[in-house]
Amino acid sequence: MKSPNELRKILRKQWDDANHREQRLIGLHDAWPIALSIGPPPPAFLTSQLHLVKQHIEAWRNVRVGDVIWEEKRYRATGEYVSVPMFWNIRKPSIWVEVCDDATMRDEFQTLAKLIENSDPFFHSLLIRRRALWRDKPIDEVITACKLAMRLGPGKADGRPLRLLSIEGIDTKFFERHGGLLRSMLDIRFDGEPSRLGLETFLGAPSEGDHWLLVVDLDGGLLPFDYQRVRGSELGNCPLPGRSLIAVENESCSHLLPAAENTLAILGAGFDLGWLANEALTEKRVAYWGDIDTWGLSFLAKARSLHPDIHALMMTLEVFNKHRDRAVDEPVIAGPTSPQRLTSAEKLLYERLLNEPFGRLEQEFLGIDVVHQAVRAWIGTEAS
Repeated sequence: MKSPNELRKILRKQWDDANHREQRLIGLHDAWPIALSIGPPPPAFLTSQLHLVKQHIEAWRNVRVGDVIWEEKRYRATGEYVSVPMFWNIRKPSIWVEVCDDATMRDEFQTLAKLIENSDPFFHSLLIRRRALWRDKPIDEVITACKLAMRLGPGKADGRPLRLLSIEGIDTKFFERHGGLLRSMLDIRFDGEPSRLGLETFLGAPSEGDHWLLVVDLDGGLLPFDYQRVRGSELGNCPLPGRSLIAVENESCSHLLPAAENTLAILGAGFDLGWLANEALTEKRVAYWGDIDTWGLSFLAKARSLHPDIHALMMTLEVFNKHRDRAVDEPVIAGPTSPQRLTSAEKLLYERLLNEPFGRLEQEFLGIDVVHQAVRAWIGTEAS
């Protein structure tokens, strides 16, 4: 037999479980009512611990919140029926909160009620499950973030810094304060693309941070280390050793790159390609290798705008067709038309990808032999 306090502790613990919270606040899977089993007193208690049974029954008689279900049970020790509490039914979320009588739980419930009332259903599960996204933030700013997330989309910044966007009357520090919350909400709307690309890249805003990029010495003798991280701003201002440089969209495919004489690779830049304007690079041969999707081709166009002679590696229709079985859906495209600075063949590829059901071939899914052959052929062209 369980006391009211024991069941309150269970209910309070369930509030801190994201699955319980989501099911009950959104009403998933017939979540209501909650029927908590109290359990009848064991027959032996009526002879050996009758005072505990009386205290138990009295405690449940004093419960005024929720519905206590009583049953008449006959015990041999008494020779008559005894009315005992069997279940505690909780009919709705507000009663769940009232039963627990916990100030933190009550405050969070009231905050969630306001957020759900003032946000699109897209975000309800996120707000309920991930309290850390809005805890300790002014509720009016969280509501503004919810509204802003419904108005933002790919390229919405149109080249302006995020701090200069005036949507929903936000101030210049809004993205700084709530970037994580906005990115999480946009991830729901756009299938994780904002996190994959970075919020600034996804929205078409210039990078205002100083990203650390991975520099790999493919020669083995150009740098003191095989791998090292360097700020993008430094790459844009310092001379780099070697005759050749490969800019690679994703850091995760560093293991695919072959050894290459007099060559550095810089990985993980995404749209943060401003360092390609470094005047010292005009004396080098520079290549770009990215995903074969609309975003990868957009990054290539940006790279070519900064370094007009850049050579695209493995970003062709031929490569796409050969590996089409490894392509996946691109849920959010970079734009409905091909960007400037692409070659005619690259523009045709862009338009083809727009009409493909699976129009994203990620770098990591190319075979290591394909990558080695392409890089070595490019290096060999230089040597000749």
